[in-house]
Amino acid sequence: MNYPLYEAEKETIKLLKNAISKLKYKCEIKLETPPQEDIGDFAFPCFNLAPIAKKSPNMIAKEIAKSIEKNKWVKKVETKGAYVNFFLDDKAIVSQTLKLVHDKKNQYGYLDKKNKKVIVEHTSANPNGPLHVGRARNPIIGDTIVRIFKAAGYNVESQFYLDDMGKQVAILTWGVNNLDKKNIPKSEYDKPDHQTVGFYQIASKLMKEDEKVSEELARIVKKLEEGDKKTIELVHKAYNPVLNGMKESMKHINITVDSYVPESNFVKDKSVDVVIEKLKNSKYCGEENNAFYLDLEPFGIQGRNTKFFFVRGDGTTLYATRDIAYHLWKAEQADILINVLGEDHKLESRQVEIALGIVGAKQTPHVIFYSFVSLPGGKMSTRRGLVVHLDDLIDECIKRAYKEVKKRRGAELTDAKMKEIAEIVGIGALRYNIIKVQPEKDIVFKWEEALNFEGNAAPFLQYAHARACSILAKSKDDIKNVNAEMLKHSSEIQLVKKLAKFPLVINEACNSYKPHIITTYLFNVASQFNQFYRDCPVLPEKDIETRRARLALVDATRIVLKNALEILGIAAPKEM
Repeated sequence: MNYPLYEAEKETIKLLKNAISKLKYKCEIKLETPPQEDIGDFAFPCFNLAPIAKKSPNMIAKEIAKSIEKNKWVKKVETKGAYVNFFLDDKAIVSQTLKLVHDKKNQYGYLDKKNKKVIVEHTSANPNGPLHVGRARNPIIGDTIVRIFKAAGYNVESQFYLDDMGKQVAILTWGVNNLDKKNIPKSEYDKPDHQTVGFYQIASKLMKEDEKVSEELARIVKKLEEGDKKTIELVHKAYNPVLNGMKESMKHINITVDSYVPESNFVKDKSVDVVIEKLKNSKYCGEENNAFYLDLEPFGIQGRNTKFFFVRGDGTTLYATRDIAYHLWKAEQADILINVLGEDHKLESRQVEIALGIVGAKQTPHVIFYSFVSLPGGKMSTRRGLVVHLDDLIDECIKRAYKEVKKRRGAELTDAKMKEIAEIVGIGALRYNIIKVQPEKDIVFKWEEALNFEGNAAPFLQYAHARACSILAKSKDDIKNVNAEMLKHSSEIQLVKKLAKFPLVINEACNSYKPHIITTYLFNVASQFNQFYRDCPVLPEKDIETRRARLALVDATRIVLKNALEILGIAAPKEM
């Protein structure tokens, strides 16, 4: 890895290790980024050393600073309270970063290839109706995690686990095969998922009112769990239009899934039978009315959830049992497993994790839990009553983006061009507004935040990229082989340093499974770019060498903004 800040970070850690070793202390060395740029590039806090050294953290910091040897990256070391602050050689960082960005272009920031495969399971919604707003975070978080891990050098496969054996698809199948299409209410969306969901809604209502319908549905479910081939085929035929509609919705927001894995696979290949046998032979297994369960109390599960049933009294399996078989299969296919799940799946996920340990799985998944999305007042405005679909949210984002574009540039752009920009801005606003919030925190989707051209929102970042493109388009200067030493202003140096951090940010977002780290970084880059643009004239600059260096910096910023937006699944427009 030849990124300058990577090298500088490694060398700084090495200097710290040597200094701490000389002082005969021992501790984990983890660098932090100081809150202000003028107090250093890296910081080392000494609080953890206080109990070991039996001295104040401030005194330890001074001892360490005195013991640090200089090298080609570190030009100065200072202490501030309990922190040892490291100042890097600006000239080396600026010249090497600028050259690397232009050499690597759309690969800048990306990390070395790793010989490891990652499977990211996301979305996995029941294919009985359109995706709704509440779970809109799942595909967006999942897809962003896929992109982050690819940028970090992993071989990544995204998977959608298809529930083709549960009650929801049984209801849809019964509806499609027993109800007259004429009696199904028409949807305003000409999409197969919206056109098919009416069958599910009416069948679901009839199931509660008509015992005969309820019995027929129970028979379908039982046949599915027994692996009946004809019933499974019937179910697949019924839900395929819904699944195609879901794929269309995801594609609209730049998401594609590599593999759709049906639950029935693990009944067909008998792997679920192997799971049952192993769980039955476990010392944690119990029996109640011919049904088998695991006693999870020894694993810290309390109350009525201590019994985890994996076989019903009639011998059929449950969704969670088949989920265990799916995870065992995944564990054989990849080195790292990641699941994106709603917070309402925490208990079930823990139960599956315990069961995987009992059956001797090679590994268990890292789970990213997310809170649900809501809209102010619970719904958008006039549409659809109680349920707001993802398609509604997408359309509303684009519609509102169009209004913003028209307000700003209606006099100079054609309607077709405004619609094109609105599509890019609206979808970018949706994805960014969801990713910028940590998954475990609630989101109330607010339009004024999502479509903000001046704050922490996608339009602000896209506009920074468009501005960089506009500056470059107006120039005729050659920006190859520029003299980076002409970049002396603090705004120039701070911008280059932010660009230099991009590989470290990708690494941190990957290792911590936190996609919002990328959004925070992007906002900082765009803000610093605006500061640079205010402080340092680019096109009006009279000195040719300075102007060429600044144009090279504008181009480097454009490249980093584009690469980072790509990781978020957001388009980087050339004009807005």
